[in-house]
Amino acid sequence: MPDSDIRLKLMIGSTIPTPAPYEVIDALIDLEVTQQDRDRSAFQMTFSLSKELKNFSDYWLLQKDILNPPNRVVIQIIVNVKVGVSRSIQSPILIDGIITDHQIAPSNQPGESRLIVTGEDISLMLDLEDKNETYLNLSDSRIVKQILQKYKVKYGLTLDVQDTTKDFAPKKEEQITTQQSTDLQFIQKLALRNSFIFEIKPDKTPGKNIAYWGEEKKKVTPYQPALSMNMGAFTNVDSSINFNFNALESIKPQASISDEKTGTSISIQVPKLPGQALANKPAKSLRTEVLRSTNKLEKILAQKETELLASRSQENAVTASGEVDTVRYGYVLEVRQLVGVRGVGKTYGGYYYVKQVTHRIKRGEYKQSFTLKREGQGATIQMLKV
Repeated sequence: MPDSDIRLKLMIGSTIPTPAPYEVIDALIDLEVTQQDRDRSAFQMTFSLSKELKNFSDYWLLQKDILNPPNRVVIQIIVNVKVGVSRSIQSPILIDGIITDHQIAPSNQPGESRLIVTGEDISLMLDLEDKNETYLNLSDSRIVKQILQKYKVKYGLTLDVQDTTKDFAPKKEEQITTQQSTDLQFIQKLALRNSFIFEIKPDKTPGKNIAYWGEEKKKVTPYQPALSMNMGAFTNVDSSINFNFNALESIKPQASISDEKTGTSISIQVPKLPGQALANKPAKSLRTEVLRSTNKLEKILAQKETELLASRSQENAVTASGEVDTVRYGYVLEVRQLVGVRGVGKTYGGYYYVKQVTHRIKRGEYKQSFTLKREGQGATIQMLKV
């Protein structure tokens, strides 16, 4: 079993988070952070409430306003692991978020009053104001960059936006792109029509973030240890990993566009799915869905929408869920990356994409619940690295 030293770093502030006062850390009972691959990540912190010694009329944590919305919170975990003679240090930032609300639960019993603080990642700040905007002669990627520039300095954003100018750059007389939504909703809409994703994830430095708009990246992370069952001393999963194969998840899309000159219908071929194959027996598409929205789209956009439906439906054919003790596992699982599963047989062993991780931390305990997914059964490789 790895020898692990796990520490928590909590930073809070109105705009720029700074290390939380000792009294706040001392009152923290437990926290939970849920990271997701596409939906917004969230956090919840539970504190023990005690009244100010000089003034018993109110609780100290409430008087200081430090945990009030919309203060900014950065939660970092530092894992120092020693396996044999080698040692590795991992210090990921679990979330850079905004407090959205808190709940007070007073108690008649001394020391049992609680303050529960919840919030979401900073992409929330792009989703607060509904807007009407018009963008002339701009490709989708240039529009995204223009919108994100407004948030760049305040939230420490590094923009990583994939260029779409070569694919489709509308001219004023052909198409005017309009926004009738929040900035976040509009950026996600532009991502969908390009078969892209949009995410804001913490960088390595607290207070710094990466805003990524582009193709979904699925790759093997060499240093993300395999989740192991039934392997003696190498077993690192606390409970059984549950697998679910849903044969109705995979969809075969049918799409077409209209020829501008003749008006005839041109079928869109289902392209080869992007990304690395994780299963040697992909799920067969039992369902067919007609994409009626592609009829008036440019061919490149129609192809991208068809590809998006095919890939996102098939990738959820097989899901797996379980929980690990971080001290035993010796690593902080990362979403949007691949992880190996071994000791469960050939049908469900192999690499999976990490869809969601929930970190549950309290004094003396750190558990990670995970949800994995891939497009079918059977591993594509014979042996996984530890």
